[in-house]
Amino acid sequence: MIDQIIAFNKTFVEQKGYEKYLTDKYPDKKLAVLSCMDTRLTELLPAALGLKNGDAKIIKNAGGLVISPFDSAMRSLIVAVYELGVEEIMVVAHSQCGACHMSFDYFHHEMMARGITEQTLSTIQKCGVNLHHWLEGFKDTPESVRKTVESIKTHPLMPGDIIVRGFIIDSATGALEEIID
Repeated sequence: MIDQIIAFNKTFVEQKGYEKYLTDKYPDKKLAVLSCMDTRLTELLPAALGLKNGDAKIIKNAGGLVISPFDSAMRSLIVAVYELGVEEIMVVAHSQCGACHMSFDYFHHEMMARGITEQTLSTIQKCGVNLHHWLEGFKDTPESVRKTVESIKTHPLMPGDIIVRGFIIDSATGALEEIID
């Protein structure tokens, strides 16, 4: 598959397919969106939000979560605010999210089946990584959105003038539901 992508890319560049996407690094709408990496949202999310290339910083991870104050999602949001001029942040979870069912117990079984050893897991945990927390999903999507919004708003490095709001997008229709505290 990667070789096919590389071949496509060569043609894309030769035919200057990139020209319609040219923009700079600053989001035109001064917006960052933290969302899930679900493939159903790849095109649906920006389309449903009316965003085009260059409008917003879109940060994606499994579940659209901030799981700790200094994880990569929070780091990206801090950079977006201080370096890229972001003034508003949308947290956008989605219906039927696979992260609702994530658990270390499931991943543990799958890791063992793929050759990861108990010794490796033990070493990781001895280094201070709580794999149960790190690989845990959530059971309640609205509550997960509330928690992530609160984590962003109350982060010690997040300025108080940044607007942070949470939503759930319907994975099929793109309809947004705002999650209020």
